[in-house]
Amino acid sequence: MAHASGHHAYPRTARVNQILREIISDELVRLSDFDEDLGLLTVTGVDTSSDLRQAVVFFDSLTEAAGAALEEHRRQLQDAVNLQTRLKRTPKLSFRADPAVARGEAVEEILRRQRDDDD
Repeated sequence: MAHASGHHAYPRTARVNQILREIISDELVRLSDFDEDLGLLTVTGVDTSSDLRQAVVFFDSLTEAAGAALEEHRRQLQDAVNLQTRLKRTPKLSFRADPAVARGEAVEEILRRQRDDDD
């Protein structure tokens, strides 16, 4: 049943996070044609503050070179967000390696060692 009040099934920040992830991913594909340090980055998620002033973009891995390239292209990424959304303000983007990916890799390594010990 649709809500007449216009409320959505999930919070606004979740929708904004998804939109930002898609826009930034697409823009990184374009930028990687010109900057090879951006070529192997995968956006795993975005966490936008509730006031939409800040957004942390998470990547599967983030080398020093890739981090520097992202900082260099931050303005272009924010411009792409601004052009493709109807947000009152464009969040300031920051970039981090996804800690969940690192934890998953650590668990996989433990399981691998356990399996090797069992053999």
